[in-house]
Amino acid sequence: MLTLYHSYWSRATRMLALVHELGIVDEVTRVHVDLKRQDGSGRFDPNNPHPDHKVPALDHDGTVITESAAIALYLSDMFPDAGLAPVMGDPKRGPFLTWLVYSVSVMEPVYNHKAAGLDHPILRASFRGVPEVEKRLIDTFADGRPFLQGDTFTAADLMVQSPYQWMRDWAPQDDNVLAWVDRVNARPSYAWAREIDAQYAPAMT
Repeated sequence: MLTLYHSYWSRATRMLALVHELGIVDEVTRVHVDLKRQDGSGRFDPNNPHPDHKVPALDHDGTVITESAAIALYLSDMFPDAGLAPVMGDPKRGPFLTWLVYSVSVMEPVYNHKAAGLDHPILRASFRGVPEVEKRLIDTFADGRPFLQGDTFTAADLMVQSPYQWMRDWAPQDDNVLAWVDRVNARPSYAWAREIDAQYAPAMT
């Protein structure tokens, strides 16, 4: 049994989209949990199995997997017929893994530092900065490819594009990159994920 723990307007939204992309909506039990949020709202939810009380978390028959990249890889490999991850031995497997990890080990720290107004030589040396992230994406899409790995959409596209779901104006101001951002954003999986979020999100005034 697969159970996905999620919360509205969070990193788990991309995992909801992943479940839809994999075609396993009916095979995954969804549990919405509360979070302690930056504005002071919310709380630590005792129903959340994540050791840090964050989301997403995936429970597979009692085994808990946390961290978005790990869950994305786990589910994509578990359901290979969906084609969201190159299989072992495929030359595209290495670049896929690189993008998947890059999204959380470089991009998220870089944009978190930007949001917090932090800048320090140690941070730049460890994680690089916004200019380096932008250059990498601009260079990747310079050939006009529709997705990170060419014509094939993968779970890496969900992960790498996800910061721009919330902060599109932070995306590199490059026509090819912005077209990719909008292409991923327009997928039915994200429309479905946003509908799930809306069921739990507070009403906007």
